[in-house]
Amino acid sequence: MADNDFLNFSGESLQGWGYCVFAEVVEGMDVVDKIKGVATGRSGMHQDVPKEDVIIENVTVSE
Repeated sequence: MADNDFLNFSGESLQGWGYCVFAEVVEGMDVVDKIKGVATGRSGMHQDVPKEDVIIENVTVSE
């Protein structure tokens, strides 16, 4: 896992919209580490795509 600045919003263009994630893992970091460790490869124009689907079966949202 890393901070990928190139994915940040940089302008209102096809290449500039970026991505935004809001979350904090307070329990279950072992699951995040398992997701981080899956094998990845190229898929179309994308790099580092999981070779097999990663399915999150349960999430708890607390406020």
